[in-house]
Amino acid sequence: MLDVRRLRLLRELKLRGTLAAVAAALNQSPSSVSQQLAQLEDEVGVELLQKSGRRVQLTAQAEILVEHTAAVLERLERAESELDASLLRATGVVRIAVFQSAALALMPAALSLLARLHPGLRVEMTQREPETALYETWARGFDLVIAEQYPGHAAPIHPELDRLALTTDALRLAVPGPGGAGGLGVAGGLGGAGGQADTGDAPRITSLEGAARAAWVMEPRGSASRHWAEQACRQAGFEPDVRFETADLQAQMRLIESGNAVALMPDLVWTDRGTSAQLIDLPSAPRRTVFTSVRRASAARPGILACREVLARVAAEQAVSGSTASGVPGCS
Repeated sequence: MLDVRRLRLLRELKLRGTLAAVAAALNQSPSSVSQQLAQLEDEVGVELLQKSGRRVQLTAQAEILVEHTAAVLERLERAESELDASLLRATGVVRIAVFQSAALALMPAALSLLARLHPGLRVEMTQREPETALYETWARGFDLVIAEQYPGHAAPIHPELDRLALTTDALRLAVPGPGGAGGLGVAGGLGGAGGQADTGDAPRITSLEGAARAAWVMEPRGSASRHWAEQACRQAGFEPDVRFETADLQAQMRLIESGNAVALMPDLVWTDRGTSAQLIDLPSAPRRTVFTSVRRASAARPGILACREVLARVAAEQAVSGSTASGVPGCS
């Protein structure tokens, strides 16, 4: 009988590419991983790995084993899920990957509610960018991912993962509020651009087109939000002057409020906090979709169901209470 744990190591090597990456993902040493794969070769009686420079490659026989291993792991996970479901209690560990604005807006209330309703459930949360988190959930690094999808930009699809809509939020142009645009007016060279109100001081931006000569802050290249924001600016007729680049949305908010930048921001970032920024509606009223994904084989686990139910409750309560940016003073 083949050892499932060693088969999983082989699959992880297929997914991650190097012994070091496998070791890091599974909290083992590279030498331990190498020894176990060598034992697996002895068990099957054929060569599974071939050296290729400083890396190793899987042989055709190893690829066959990997394909079957994926099916075996899925069946075992489904069996565990059905066993857990028969107990009718949310217990054990649920590992959640979440992007920053959802971590700030949804998770504090969700974690408090889960602790009260399901004291036997341990929830572990890690911040990850959605694209990476979806892949890691598919690869069994996480149990549940909270991810996002911007208009016209489909999130990666993994067949083994389901997808359940959680909420949507508006995407708006965030600019410094009255009295906070002085630095931006100088740095961005705003004078005379369309979509600005002349307040007798620095011109005030009132539309996306009016931000054409402003200094912008955006997330790093390659992120869905960056791609969407750049496309929105180009459709408005200009190339944004991205002077500040950070994945930290709280840093972006501070740059906007201090008068140093403008940005296209999702409403969720303003949850439970006031802001001096002016939030300007966009003509097409674009909305971002926030959703959860889990492996289909584990979807019936009471712990997974509990997390999804609580997240949906928190998101719905926030929408009803108007605690997102639609209720922040300064929206227009």
